[in-house]
Amino acid sequence: MSRKTMKTPKKVRRPGSKKPERYMQPSILISLKQKPSYGYELIQNISQFGFIEGKAPPGMIYRHLRDLEENGLVSSEWQTDETGPAKRIYHLTEEGGEVLDYWIVYMKSQAENLLSFIDIYRDLEKE
Repeated sequence: MSRKTMKTPKKVRRPGSKKPERYMQPSILISLKQKPSYGYELIQNISQFGFIEGKAPPGMIYRHLRDLEENGLVSSEWQTDETGPAKRIYHLTEEGGEVLDYWIVYMKSQAENLLSFIDIYRDLEKE
């Protein structure tokens, strides 16, 4: 006797829906290429790259910073001001810059593929 497996319908994703963490690594790396920064500042500014809507979840940023530092892509140091609490300042390392270069090549290729896809669609619309 054969058993039929029933497939559950896949959840329909809205166009443009994405995993917010997909481009978190290059977003942090390019932000640190702009200037060394501390975690809170990254949380405030990371949405400027368009991959996260609104303020980034702090846990996500700090988890990525920890992983990036463990892998040698960023370094950090404690900075103390006389007026406030110590802050961990993150810097892009040379290796982090090389990984960012790789991301840029990959993202450029993806952008070209997307534009090609749109061109095909527009050509079909003309028919």
